[in-house]
Amino acid sequence: MSPEVTVALLSLAGTLLGTLGGIVAAGKLTAYRIEQLEKKVDKHNGFGEKIPVIQEQIKGINHRLNDLEHNKEELP
Repeated sequence: MSPEVTVALLSLAGTLLGTLGGIVAAGKLTAYRIEQLEKKVDKHNGFGEKIPVIQEQIKGINHRLNDLEHNKEELP
C-alpha cells in the first residue's frame, strides 16, 4: 500500500473516532441537562400543590381577623 493511501485511511479513522466521540459526549451532556430540568420541574410542581393549601390557610386567617375586629367593635 502506498504511503498516501495509508495516511488517508488513518485520517479517515481519526475523523470517524473523533466524530463518534463528539456524538457520545453530546448525548451524555444532553441527558444530564434533561435530568437537571426534570428536577427543576418536579420542584416547581411541588409549589403548585402547596399554593392552594396556603390560600386556604390565608382565607382562614383572614376570617379569624375579621371576627376579632368585629368582636373588638362590640366591646365597650
